[in-house]
Amino acid sequence: MLLSLAAASTAGQSPRHVSLVLTGGTVITMDASRRVLTPGAVAIDGATIAAVGSPADIAAGYSGDILDTTGDIVLPGLVNTHGHAPMVLYRGLADDLALMDWLQRYIFPAEAKTVSPEMVRIGTELAALEMIQSGTTTFTDMYYFEDDIAERARAAGLRGVLGETIIKFPVADAASPAESLARTEAFIKRFRGDPLITPAVAPHSAYTLDTATLLSCRDLAVKYDVPLLVHLAETQDEVRIIREASHRTPVGYLESIGFWAPHTVAAHGIWVDDADIAVLKARHVGVSHNPASNMKLASGVAPVPKYLAAGVALGLGTDGAASNNDLDMFEAMRQTAYLHKLESQDPRTLPAGLALELATLGGARVLGLEERIGSLEPSKRADLIIVGTNRARQTPLFDPVSQLVYATHGDDVKTTIVDGRILMKDRRVLSLDEGRVLDQARTFAEKVRVAVAR
Repeated sequence: MLLSLAAASTAGQSPRHVSLVLTGGTVITMDASRRVLTPGAVAIDGATIAAVGSPADIAAGYSGDILDTTGDIVLPGLVNTHGHAPMVLYRGLADDLALMDWLQRYIFPAEAKTVSPEMVRIGTELAALEMIQSGTTTFTDMYYFEDDIAERARAAGLRGVLGETIIKFPVADAASPAESLARTEAFIKRFRGDPLITPAVAPHSAYTLDTATLLSCRDLAVKYDVPLLVHLAETQDEVRIIREASHRTPVGYLESIGFWAPHTVAAHGIWVDDADIAVLKARHVGVSHNPASNMKLASGVAPVPKYLAAGVALGLGTDGAASNNDLDMFEAMRQTAYLHKLESQDPRTLPAGLALELATLGGARVLGLEERIGSLEPSKRADLIIVGTNRARQTPLFDPVSQLVYATHGDDVKTTIVDGRILMKDRRVLSLDEGRVLDQARTFAEKVRVAVAR
């Protein structure tokens, strides 16, 4: 691309007009060569990236609205591979508990009393605001009333891989798994082909569904060629439940029933052995690592170095803010690097560049979107963020990749762009009314407080 730009300039051709040119900052491409351009520039033509190169080469080949990024870092938008967006409204509702206790005593009862289309819409907008402000451009979701989540996410401008949760007991939007499957099929039909929303099938887990329902979920994902999202091997309790019922590990049980779809995303994957990892690799299952939630709930430590050594597709997630308690993917990167250095007792484990890859291109691979997002390359979607470096914690700056992973927080993000649309510029969110979103969330939080006190 740079050669063609130079040739165009030499030939005296007029620059091609594009919608936006970012120029002057450090550009971290995450392309195959992992180029870091200092300074660099990115030309955006509508929803796609037209070119990435030096400021001089981009200026020679492209003209358009200029966004000066001098002194900033430009990088691919962050990809959150697992979460439950509306659960931001339960942030801090119940803390310092084990997963099963947290779910059964607090979260499931709170959901039974408060989940509704209104709750989902308000919670999704609050989550979208938080994600836009902290640099997440693609998120994965499993929850209820998923059509409302998709509508609000799309309006906010975020990219989403979204699935209606299917679970064995009655929930707010379905009296049975069969009804949830019907809702899922309608959801898939409605959003297939949407430029921002990728519909998915989302069975909750192997321990909360019977075999027949799990296979029906698999069949639906295969029928429409959409992702299959599932919690997997998150706790020792889950392992115990499944062993008592099947004499197998959770991975072994799902393998024995033929559960895996061509594109399965497994959240957590903590309690697995070498044979399980081999199965996940052979079945092309992507794994979402959620370090904050796993540590806070004391669920365990996923064998991330083993996954990477085996070649399993791996990305990062925050899980829901009820168990994290935020959606900051910069924290997820830093926690991933620190946790596995400590676990392995080797500071060379999970270096900064790899942590950044897991939050960008790695997450895109897990979701099957690596041809569209995850790196800054021509023809990919224009999903990118700009990080400011003028704060005390960003000074001095010797290595931009190290700085992003070990020093940057979500509120260092200045600008967020998805599909070429600027969602936030200089910390001002343009796609949502921040005051309205916060007011509605605070009002609904009072309803939650009253409901759970009864």
